[in-house]
Amino acid sequence: MTVEIGQTAPEFTLKDQAGNDVSLSDYQGKQPVVLVFYPFTFTGVCQGELCEIRDDPSAFDGAGAAVLALSCDTRHAQAQWAEQQGFTFPILSDFWPHGEVAKAYGVFNEQLGCANRGTFVIDRDGNVAAKFESAGLASPRAREDYEQALAKVT
Repeated sequence: MTVEIGQTAPEFTLKDQAGNDVSLSDYQGKQPVVLVFYPFTFTGVCQGELCEIRDDPSAFDGAGAAVLALSCDTRHAQAQWAEQQGFTFPILSDFWPHGEVAKAYGVFNEQLGCANRGTFVIDRDGNVAAKFESAGLASPRAREDYEQALAKVT
């Protein structure tokens, strides 16, 4: 299933790096959410992308948006990585059932068993306001893409 702009975002509940349940519905009616699917924990491009968000959250803060990063890695691996990198936003594990949320959003890479670099901006009402993907697993997302997408929920 591919999620389209204007559709209700698929609901999910996943564990974050600390083992807490995080649901998309936790944010509904409160603030927009930016779902940042990334392929693999402990890899260079993924680390660069998430460190850029960590180091300059101004675009997200300006839109009042929460960032939720998701991969198909285990929560335990993500906990170590998040601690090492000092991530201040939830790093969610879509490990089991493997890639279920990535599949619901249409960004699961069946061949590699990971999420593609897909981003979904969900408005306060729980609808997809914007979405974009990078050109490939080795290509980071551009800051401008986030800014343009966030402009749709401010």
